[in-house]
Amino acid sequence: MQRFQWGLILFIVWLGLTNSLDPQELVAGLLISAAVVWLAIPAQRAGASERSWRLLPLLAYLPVFLKNLVLANIDVARRVLSPSLPINPGIVRVKTGLTAPYQRLILANSITLTPGTVTLEMEGEDMYVHWIDVQQTDPEGAGAAIKEEMERAIARI
Repeated sequence: MQRFQWGLILFIVWLGLTNSLDPQELVAGLLISAAVVWLAIPAQRAGASERSWRLLPLLAYLPVFLKNLVLANIDVARRVLSPSLPINPGIVRVKTGLTAPYQRLILANSITLTPGTVTLEMEGEDMYVHWIDVQQTDPEGAGAAIKEEMERAIARI
């Protein structure tokens, strides 16, 4: 089932990128999606207790990420267009409560994709993030400002 879900997601992305319903494009998209899924996701063996990603929580995370992305873009654009706005760059340690490696990876990539922040390093439950405007240096406060809403949504995946 996991392969089918990811194949469907890849095919939808393919449709969005090609913006075409031409039969040749559809067949190419299906073949490429199937090949990527077949090569990238190992088949689950019968009786394997490996927990698969659930599609709905992953899709529910997208609006949360997009909201943070838009707000970060607006913040950085304001700072660029109005040089009098304060910029206080620095590196902060952010603690995460996420336990699965793929969850921490999603969070680190999400932080990096939002303008004004870059994840530099991950050590266990700690992430080191370069932030364009350091408002708090303690890991709890910085974490709340940078990752709070995204982390809650990622924990459900």
